[in-house]
Amino acid sequence: MRDFHQPARSPIYASEGAAATSHPLATLAAIECLKAGGNAIDAAITASALLAVIEPAMTGIGGDCFVLMSQGGSADIIAYNGNGAAPLKAKPEYFQERKIGSIAADSIHAVTVPGAIDAWCRLAADHGKLGIDRLLQPAIRAAEEGFVVAPRVAYDWAQEEEKLRRDAAAAGSYLKNGKAPAISDKIALPLLAKTLREIADKGPAGFYQGWVAEDIVAACKALGGLHEMEDFARHKGDYVKPIATEYKGVKLWECPPPGQGLTALLMLNILTAFGPEKAGSDPLGADRFHLQLEAAKLAYRERNAHIADPAFAKVSVSGLLSESHAKALAGLIRMDKALDLDKMGSFPKHPDTTYLTVVDRDRNAVSFINSIYYGFGSGYMAPKSGVLLQNRGACFVVDPAHPNCIGPGKRSMHTIIPAMITEGDHAIMPYGVMGGDYQPVGHVHALTSMLEFGMDPQAALDLPRAFYDEGKLWVERGIPAATAAALKARGHQVEAAPDPLGGGQAIRIDWERGVLVAGSDPRKDGCALGY
Repeated sequence: MRDFHQPARSPIYASEGAAATSHPLATLAAIECLKAGGNAIDAAITASALLAVIEPAMTGIGGDCFVLMSQGGSADIIAYNGNGAAPLKAKPEYFQERKIGSIAADSIHAVTVPGAIDAWCRLAADHGKLGIDRLLQPAIRAAEEGFVVAPRVAYDWAQEEEKLRRDAAAAGSYLKNGKAPAISDKIALPLLAKTLREIADKGPAGFYQGWVAEDIVAACKALGGLHEMEDFARHKGDYVKPIATEYKGVKLWECPPPGQGLTALLMLNILTAFGPEKAGSDPLGADRFHLQLEAAKLAYRERNAHIADPAFAKVSVSGLLSESHAKALAGLIRMDKALDLDKMGSFPKHPDTTYLTVVDRDRNAVSFINSIYYGFGSGYMAPKSGVLLQNRGACFVVDPAHPNCIGPGKRSMHTIIPAMITEGDHAIMPYGVMGGDYQPVGHVHALTSMLEFGMDPQAALDLPRAFYDEGKLWVERGIPAATAAALKARGHQVEAAPDPLGGGQAIRIDWERGVLVAGSDPRKDGCALGY
């Protein structure tokens, strides 16, 4: 039970439905959708579309989307990959001839075809009840009439002022007199509203064909991009087979490659092979963080070497998740000494995103994530449609020998990963921890906090975090000084994290009592609600 003497947030308890998102207005929109007769996928799309307007640094219709779903609480999990591809002209030779050794985050070559709109429309048609036109109405109203900027939204916005100034179209829509809006400023996005209305009226064709696609392609080509109308017209997301591993009597489900969800599964397998009891009994203890992050180093090394678009490269999921492989990796871990990160391969930075989850009265459960990768994506905006363009192509490498090398129509290794937990015949928790490359560690940290330390979803999301970045172990406030000192003594280069690590949402389904238990990360503006 929560200690009410300590400042904290209680989880939400409900019976009919629940939603958790990174913004209160999006959570409210999801609940209102459920009460109006929509189901969990309707509510998730409604919330995601609204977030694409009111949390623009984190997500947008120019980004990608991945989803895990359970129908009626079944353990048969459905996965959808809404990942856009590189242009057909993006051949490795093009970059080699121009001596482009990597795809920079601010390069127009980092802009891939957005997959989110196709995903929303497809999922609404296949699994929803209300139709995409109705689901987009809250987002359209917010874009047309304006929305009040929330505190974390303002914080993230201000960090990207310089990026937005570099593009006249982006600056015109997203800056006020050259400055990011402040907390409580009211902002309208009429160009984006017009595009959302086009999609509501015409479905995917309103985005991937016609004037919206023409505007995006023209904007990219003006900056030297390789994009053509064909790249948009041919885009189509896919239902894919999810992957899973068992841990402590439950199964963690993730989307398959090119998503990085396999990394979280491999981390759990390494912990199992090493012996999770060696993490100790203190959820904020040095043993726990050391073991978790050593497993992460090894799992991320495998991610960086192997995860790619399975349509272009063989990714041995079964081999990477085999018991023997986990044992071999676990054998490299020492509890008294940190592995040399230089020898493991560097950890990338962890741009943010937005994750949400919804469960309805029929126990349809949805784990839903949408992103434009870095803050405001590439920073480039199509000037007529108001579409901010993602920079997901920065995840590619430019080495033809590497499975994740950029190529025509190829999808990059992807960081955004929704998660789902099943036990026996039932889904028991859709959840996710956003934060770019941090997400696999976030999934493992939250799940093990619940399974091994008995925390409810809210407490697990509240718990301080740690992650490697640029060779340093960044620790959040709240991690005890003694823990930081012990980690430093084992060879970790410990520093105080300058920003919060990620943000998450979770809804646990208590089948025996007929109750939903929901939590929302305090690192964001959001909340969980239920009824």
